[in-house]
Amino acid sequence: MITLWGRANSVNVMKVLWLLDELALPFERIEAGGAFGRTRDPDYLAMNPNATVPTLVMPSGFTLWESNAILRYLCRTQPGGNAFYPEAPEARADVERWMDWQLASLGEPMRVLFWTFVRTPAAERDMAAVARALPEAARLWRMLEARLADRDHPAGGFSIADMALGGFLHRWFSLPIERPEMPRLSAWYGRLLQRPAYAKHVAVPMS
Repeated sequence: MITLWGRANSVNVMKVLWLLDELALPFERIEAGGAFGRTRDPDYLAMNPNATVPTLVMPSGFTLWESNAILRYLCRTQPGGNAFYPEAPEARADVERWMDWQLASLGEPMRVLFWTFVRTPAAERDMAAVARALPEAARLWRMLEARLADRDHPAGGFSIADMALGGFLHRWFSLPIERPEMPRLSAWYGRLLQRPAYAKHVAVPMS
């Protein structure tokens, strides 16, 4: 059976749980990271020297870390995966573009906002950091607002690009921040909420 190491409230673990559920793959999840520790233990470091979550362990013994790499690997190796990760070079590159954008651009300002309002006591919050991160996050979300003008999902059809971005999208609409009106982004969020696996693993109370 597939084993996934990582705590369920990690945005990077969430995206893998979402895909595993969409593919109806049986798996075992082992708590790791955050309050659960384990990521600095020698056996875990042997699997994932970054000491991060998630880590995927296949029945063959193959291990893989980095959440977006895990999404691509599962789609390439498991039945039904091509539905979420197309074969055509241009369509695949489009999916990968938005996955890379999540890592390179969107992740950092959203991390600042999430950690400030969810995991930092009010008296210790760095509101100057929020003042920098919030307009940057809004600028990036506006890019997707524009992208969604003629499509329902960032890469056209529903794909692992949605899975890479969906956890941050939920946080954007759930954090106690002022958000500019983005009706297309809101409609996309509504479409994702109709997917049972998203509602189960991603659109959950933030912690």
